[in-house]
Amino acid sequence: MSAQGTPSLGDLGVMVGLEIHQQLATGKKLFCDCPPAEPDAYPITFSRRLRSSSGEVGGHDPAALFEGARAKTITYYADYNSSCLVEQDEEPPHRLDPDAKRTALTIASALRSRTYTELHTMRKTVVDGSNTTGFQRTMLVSEGGSFDVPTPPPSQGLEGGAPGTTRIGVQSICLEEDAAKVLEAGAHADVDAKGYGLERLGVPLVEIATEPFEVPDPGAVRAAALSLGRMLRGTRMVTRGLGSIRQDVNVSIRGGGGSVVEVKGVQQLDQLADVVSYEAYRQHGLTSISARLRECRWEHDASRDRADVTGVFRQSASSKIIQKAVKQNHIIMAVAFRNAAGIFGYSPHEDVRLGREIAELVRRFGVGGIFHSDELPAYGITERDVAGVAGLLQASLDTDAFIMLAAPAGRTGPITDQIISRVRRIATDGVPADTRLATADGRTAFLRPRPGSARMYPETDVPTIAITQEELDRAAADVPKPWSEAVSDLQDAYGINRQLAEQLWDSPYLELFEEVASGRGSRAGAGAAVEPTFVASALCSSITRLGRQEGMDAGRLDDQMIREAFEMLGKNEIAKESVEMIFQAIMSARAGTVSDAIKSASIQSVGADELGEIVGGIIQDNMEMISNQGERAAGPLMGIAMKRLRGRAPGQKVNEAVVRGIARALLKRQQSRQDRA
Repeated sequence: MSAQGTPSLGDLGVMVGLEIHQQLATGKKLFCDCPPAEPDAYPITFSRRLRSSSGEVGGHDPAALFEGARAKTITYYADYNSSCLVEQDEEPPHRLDPDAKRTALTIASALRSRTYTELHTMRKTVVDGSNTTGFQRTMLVSEGGSFDVPTPPPSQGLEGGAPGTTRIGVQSICLEEDAAKVLEAGAHADVDAKGYGLERLGVPLVEIATEPFEVPDPGAVRAAALSLGRMLRGTRMVTRGLGSIRQDVNVSIRGGGGSVVEVKGVQQLDQLADVVSYEAYRQHGLTSISARLRECRWEHDASRDRADVTGVFRQSASSKIIQKAVKQNHIIMAVAFRNAAGIFGYSPHEDVRLGREIAELVRRFGVGGIFHSDELPAYGITERDVAGVAGLLQASLDTDAFIMLAAPAGRTGPITDQIISRVRRIATDGVPADTRLATADGRTAFLRPRPGSARMYPETDVPTIAITQEELDRAAADVPKPWSEAVSDLQDAYGINRQLAEQLWDSPYLELFEEVASGRGSRAGAGAAVEPTFVASALCSSITRLGRQEGMDAGRLDDQMIREAFEMLGKNEIAKESVEMIFQAIMSARAGTVSDAIKSASIQSVGADELGEIVGGIIQDNMEMISNQGERAAGPLMGIAMKRLRGRAPGQKVNEAVVRGIARALLKRQQSRQDRA
C-alpha cells in the first residue's frame, strides 16, 4: 500500500498474459504470392456489410453480435500490386506459404514448444470490418514451451529460470493472417471515406500467447515482451519497424470476479507498463462501483424508465451539443436508474467512473457521448432542462439518476439496451470480460465484449497441412543464438560499444546497418563502407532524437533514402554533418528525396577551390587571433569554418584547409618581419 493509501499492483494481485503478433518477413501473403507493398493509389474500391452468423455448434459469438448491432457498411481500398481476388474474397485461398510455415516452426523450436504433426486451418470470426471475409484464417502450430527473462534483483515475482532470469510459460503458437489496414479519409487522394486498405490483409503473422504471470511491478511486463521480441528478431525471419509487432495483453486482478480483459494494439513497449497499470486500477475501481450498485439496489424498468425528451430541449438555446442534435432530427433519449443518484459520477480512481464506461460504449455506435444527472446542470443544460427531463421520467433528483444521449431515431433502442446490459454486467460481475483498445496516452478504451467459444470453426477451403520430421530438424537448426551472444557477436564484428550494439538489435535498422557498415549493396563498391560507430549512432540516436521533435515523422524516411545518404558519405560527396541534415529535411516533409533534401538544406558539397576561398576569407578576417595564438588558433577557426560550411565539406578536409591556411599566414608574417629587418 502506498503512502497515499493507493494499493500497489502487488496489492491488487495483477495477473497478465501476453499475446505477441509478429509479422513474418516472407515478402508475400500467407495464402497468395502478393507482396505487402505500400500502394501509391487505390484503383479498386468496394463495400461490404458484414453480419454475425452461427458457429460450428449453432451459437453466436457475443463479440460478433455486438459488432453486428452497429450495422456498419465497410469500404475497402486495394491496388493490383499488393492484393488479388483472395483478399477480396472472390476466390479461394492458394497454398500455404512454405516460408511462413518454416518461420513458425523455427519460432516454436526456439520456445521449446510441442509442435503438431498436422496443421488444421480454422476460421476465427472477425466482424469489425478488418477482414473482407468476416473471419481470419489461423492454425495452431504448437502448444507449451517457455522463455527466460533477465531479472535484475530484487526478483519481480517470476520463478524457475536460469540464475538471474525468470521463466514464463507459453500457452500456444499460431500461424495466421494479418488484418486489413485502417485508412482515414484524406490519407490518400483517392480515399474519400474511412475504410480499410488491403495491402496488409493476409500478411503472415505468428501469434504467441503466454501463460498468465503475476505482475507486482509493471516493468515485468515490458521485460517479458522485450525478451520475446529479441528472440523473434534473432531469427532474422521477421519484419521490423512500427506496426510489424503488436502486443495484446490480458489483464485481471484478484477480486475481479475472474474476468479477464483483453487490451489490443499495444505497439510500443513503453506503453505496456502504463496500459497494465491503468487497466488494473480501472478494474479495481469497477469492483468498488459494482459494490455501490448492489448496495443501492438500483432498478430499471424498460417499460417506464425510458423517455423521449427531445421536446424539453426544442426551445433551449444554451446547449450547442443538444441543439446540433435537434437540427439533425436526432432523438434525445433519457434512461432512468432508480435509487442510483451519484453512481455515474463516483470515481474510486482517477478517470474511473461509470459515466465514462457508458460514454465509451455509446461511442462505438457513432454517438458522441452521454450526459448524466450527476454532472448536470452543465454544458449549457440548465436546471430547468434537468427538471424537465426528471419530470418526464417521473424521477427524483435526490434519489434517482438518469443518462441522456442523442442518436438517429432507429438507433436509440439498441443503444439504450446495450447501456442497461452494461450496467447490469458491472453490477453482477464487477469487471466485464471485454476487449479494449490501448490508447496513445497509455490508457484503454472499450471496443466490444470478449469473444466466446462460438468464434472458431473449420476452414473448408484449405486442406490439412502435414509437418515432416525433416522440417522439424531444419527448424531446430535455425534456432537463433541467445540475445546476449548475438549482441556480443555484433559488437565484435563491427568494433562498436555494447550500448550501441544493444540499441541496434532492438531497432528496426539492424540489417540496414550491416549493409551500410560493410559496404554490401552499395553501388560504389567495397570502398563505400562508412565507419560503423557513426552509422550506428546516426540510425539509433539521430533518427530517434529527430523523431521526438514536433512535425517530424521517421516513417517518411525509408531504407533506400538512408542507403543513398550513407553511400554519398562513403564516396566523400557529402560530409558527416550532412547525414542528419538530410534526415531532418525528409522527416519534416521539406524534402521527398535525398537530392531534394540536399537542395533544401543548402548542403551541396563545395569543391576544393571554393573550400580554399572560404577558409582563406576566415583566415584573413582573424589575422589578429592567429598573431596572438599561432597554431593554437586552429581550434577556434575550425569552429567558425564548420559553422559556415555545415554539411558541405568533410571535417577532415576543412581541418586540413584551416591548418594549411594558418601555416601560410604564419609563414607570410615571418617573411614580412624578415624583410623589415
